[in-house]
Amino acid sequence: MKMYAYARVSTRDQNLERQIAAFTEFGVKAECIYSDRKSGKDFDRIQYKRLIKKLKAGDLLVVKSIDRLGRNYDAIIAEWSNITGNIRADILVLDMPLLDTRSKAETLVGKFISDIVLQVLSFVAENERNNIKSRQAEGIRAAIARGVRFGRPRAQYSDDFLQVAFDYMRKRIDWRAAVEKLGLRRDNFYYHIRKIKEMYSCLI
Repeated sequence: MKMYAYARVSTRDQNLERQIAAFTEFGVKAECIYSDRKSGKDFDRIQYKRLIKKLKAGDLLVVKSIDRLGRNYDAIIAEWSNITGNIRADILVLDMPLLDTRSKAETLVGKFISDIVLQVLSFVAENERNNIKSRQAEGIRAAIARGVRFGRPRAQYSDDFLQVAFDYMRKRIDWRAAVEKLGLRRDNFYYHIRKIKEMYSCLI
């Protein structure tokens, strides 16, 4: 039996250390810990796929909590079934000891309780993901109502830059003289000319 662990956070500014520390304390070797920085909406994750290819019958997969495995109810249930049924590996959820397939439920009641816990936690994980998306959408709508603008910031050009650009567009200088004055490549120069035409069309 070989132990593996899987950690996940949704964004690059979130920290994996707490999950990894829990795996190390449990006894999982560093080289057997896989992690992704990606949403839990599905299982299309590079490191997770690599981990699944490594899992063999009798191995143990450790996760900190069910929402670190994923946040899609149907996908979590299907993936759990694939690991325990098709691969025939075991799963342990550290934050919920009831979800430990190594302790094969001897009674129908034991298996029933374990299945209910899995389904409830999977539902909670997806529901929280939906709540997060809803709060984000509400925040964006409120920000737009306050006049906040989203997207890339509008380019800012110095007076000297604009003077050279206007001289070129009014045919007072050619592109060679313009790029030399601005220190730009020709393709980059034309990119900025297009932007300036959009921003100052009334002056050209």
